[in-house]
Amino acid sequence: MQQVEENVVEKKSSGFIEKLKVIGPGAVVTASFIGPGTVTTATRAGASFGYSVLWAVLFSIVTTILLQEMAARIGIIAKKDLGQAITEQFKQPLLKFGSIWLVAIAIAVGCAAYISGDLIGTSMGVSTLFNIPANVVSPFIGIIILILGLTGSFKMIERIMIVLIVAMSATFITTMFIVKPDWSAVFQGSFVPSLPSGSILIVIALIGTTVVPYNFFMHSTMVQDRWNKPSNLKDARLDTLISISVGGLITAAILITAGATMLGSEVKSVADLSIQLEPLFGSWAKVFLCVGIFAAGFSSALASPLGAAITLSSLFGWKGGMKNKNFKIVFTVIIIIGIITSATGFEPMQILLLAQALNGVLLPIVAIYLLIIMNNKKLLGEYSNKLVTNIIGIIIVSVCIFLGGYSLVDVISTFS
Repeated sequence: MQQVEENVVEKKSSGFIEKLKVIGPGAVVTASFIGPGTVTTATRAGASFGYSVLWAVLFSIVTTILLQEMAARIGIIAKKDLGQAITEQFKQPLLKFGSIWLVAIAIAVGCAAYISGDLIGTSMGVSTLFNIPANVVSPFIGIIILILGLTGSFKMIERIMIVLIVAMSATFITTMFIVKPDWSAVFQGSFVPSLPSGSILIVIALIGTTVVPYNFFMHSTMVQDRWNKPSNLKDARLDTLISISVGGLITAAILITAGATMLGSEVKSVADLSIQLEPLFGSWAKVFLCVGIFAAGFSSALASPLGAAITLSSLFGWKGGMKNKNFKIVFTVIIIIGIITSATGFEPMQILLLAQALNGVLLPIVAIYLLIIMNNKKLLGEYSNKLVTNIIGIIIVSVCIFLGGYSLVDVISTFS
């Protein structure tokens, strides 16, 4: 009898490990959106509003899972990436030309805007530990990422991203349980939407740092290196569900921990962020926070030029993936922009505000293109969107249009 029980446990363990082996492209998406901006925004959300805006994290994760699943479906079923699907969707020359260049310019500019903040954010971990100015550290990190982009492969990028996610999960999720938050309040904040006074911009930021338009292009491209049959959809969906849910759990853990330990505090620096880790790590809190910040920043800083290069390759039909000359040129240009802007000590907040506005405007546009393509039965056949999926998609796009419009107005008022 004992032998039978041991066999059952072994089979369950083996089955769980087999499921984890499907993780790949989804992990790149997750590592892309868990960056310094997410860590800082989630911390400020918890410190300012407690658990009351946790629902925004849940909404953004559900939205990301649904939209990324659609992008993955295009890659596996149509064997095309999103850019190819967009260029082939429209036959009218002017509409096709406008669609290609609208998306290409917006995403390239957005990635170029994000990369400076990502490099500075990554550098903050090192600079806080060793008291070296972030603008001195950031160019070296940029050079490392440039080397990875010019010499690596999608498979290598996947592995790096998975390692970084594990590092972030170990740091932030463990801390959440150590601080013993009020779980009933956590549950209420997750499932009962509310907008405390002054919270709208934090809500927009939480959603805007999670649902990233260039991730749709990356996902539809990277799944093709791994899966190529309709029967693989189950694995791709599992990868998307597990990877992005873990990303949501990391974001939620940061917010919950900050809500439990920092409510009412003002977050100004990385040192302030480390307060939330003190219950677990004590005097080592700053060290582990800096490791988490570095992992979050490095993953996003790697994803920004990768996202731009993949998107433009997709839209303009460049073949050969990371070995393509044009791919390498775009990757290099984005990184060099980041190296120069971060090295000059340029204040990244203005750049991030611009990137946030671009993301707010671009997200509903790309989501609309995605929904149009997902209803193309010639392209996807029986795997095109069903009515329920379309209704959910329209609701998501409507919310994104409202939030994007609000974000754009706010950024314009900030610059004026």
